Amino acid sequence: MLCWEGASDYDAPPTASRALPSQALHANTFTHSSRKSSVPLPWSTTTHATHNMEQISGPPAKTGTFYQTPRSHPWRPTMGYEAVEVTPLHEQPITNQLVASSYSPSAMCSDPVTFPNLVTGFERNPQHAARSALYTRFTPNEWTTSNVSTYADADKNRNYSEKVRSEAVRLMRETDEKTSQGQRDAARRLGERITDITFWRNELTTELEKLIAESAQLTDTKRNVQKALQDLEPPLHIAQECLYHRESRKGIELVHDHVEKSLLVEVDNLRASQEKLSQLLAKITKQLADCRAAQHSLEDDISHKESALGIDSICHQLNNYSRGINYYGGIEKYDPTVSTPGTWSGSSSTRINNSHSERSKSCQLRSDAESLINAVATSVWDCWSNTNNAFNNRASEMLEAKSKMQLHLHKTQQEIFDVEKHIELLRKAINDKSNPMKVAQTRLEARAHRPGIEMCRDNAHLRLVEEVCTIQDSVATLHRKLQEAEAQHQQLLRTKSQLESNLKQKVDALFIDREKCMGLRRSFPVNNTIKY
Repeated sequence: MLCWEGASDYDAPPTASRALPSQALHANTFTHSSRKSSVPLPWSTTTHATHNMEQISGPPAKTGTFYQTPRSHPWRPTMGYEAVEVTPLHEQPITNQLVASSYSPSAMCSDPVTFPNLVTGFERNPQHAARSALYTRFTPNEWTTSNVSTYADADKNRNYSEKVRSEAVRLMRETDEKTSQGQRDAARRLGERITDITFWRNELTTELEKLIAESAQLTDTKRNVQKALQDLEPPLHIAQECLYHRESRKGIELVHDHVEKSLLVEVDNLRASQEKLSQLLAKITKQLADCRAAQHSLEDDISHKESALGIDSICHQLNNYSRGINYYGGIEKYDPTVSTPGTWSGSSSTRINNSHSERSKSCQLRSDAESLINAVATSVWDCWSNTNNAFNNRASEMLEAKSKMQLHLHKTQQEIFDVEKHIELLRKAINDKSNPMKVAQTRLEARAHRPGIEMCRDNAHLRLVEEVCTIQDSVATLHRKLQEAEAQHQQLLRTKSQLESNLKQKVDALFIDREKCMGLRRSFPVNNTIKY
């Protein structure tokens, strides 16, 4: 930044960006690097500096207040300026030989600078004339560049101003068109909304009429269900009795076989039939209350839609010249809605579906009162027959298993006899290896007494050692086989015990299924199927 030590004798306008030649006479000497510095902005010039300014070091000191232009509009830029004291440069000071006291202003603390006589003042040393001359602040190229920059800024600002004006005109046209289009679109959406409300109101009204007609037919279906519940008690008692007897089975015979599954299915079917009949009887009593609740829901929805239809019709007829329109500040931020178009239509659809479901239940109840009793009787008879067939099949399987069990018991006893003989043979084989082992070890011991050099590791010695190792391995193998045979003998004895126990259990289970359970199920307890 270029710096001045003091102000000129006359007041310059604050917008001046360059010093006059006469003002240059009162400036200190600048370095060569200062001539290459940038041009200061107009609002950085010292306009409120006093005449008595001293040299300072460091950043410029503030000598006035900061001024800022008002910014009343968003598009108006904010600019500001302030008066500061600029630090002078101290390189290459001018000697007092070049200063004339006649040109010294009264307000300056130092003498002004004068031009030296370049012709007569440096005759003895003319090569220093250029060095002693006053250095100018800027070059002509810098002056030209500053002017070109100023012109470019002016052109840029004018172009931007024209762009702002054209953008403003375009924005006004776009906002007018957008406002009109938004109002037309809102009116169209209101019309669509009126159509949707009218459609759902008509649907609700039609469904309400059907529901009232169906509710009138639900008064004659309660009497025909009660007797069917009483006829399901005997088969249920017999099935539970059979399950109780089969709990007396023991051991492995407590199997969850097909008979038990059939009995459980039969019990579940009987209880489910009772549950269905009880639910049917309860539903017949409760259905009228449910229909009345659905009817109230439909009437409430129809009332709300009539009110909303009136409000939307009035809104659809409003325009820019309608009476009663007014400002309601912040109304767009207040959201009183509790539903979306999906949930709104879904609510009405749910009410209609609920009413349709109630009507379907009513129709189903009237038909179930005629068909459920026969269906229950058929299912009970099918389960009864399936359980009896399962008992017969199970008895056949148990007889076959009993025969196979006896056969396996006989084979196991024979195998136990064979294993016992095999164990005796293994023990005899182990005893037979004792004498050969004694012979081989005796030979080795006797040959250990050979004298001197005769203690030779010959082939005979190696063969005797190998013979002893072989006999030891054989005896160890025979001992392992003997242990396996004895373990298998114990396992066969355990298997024999299990076979005998299972055989007894199968005989007991066969007696329970054929005698106790089938004795109760020889005849169906309900002889007359109830039909209404």
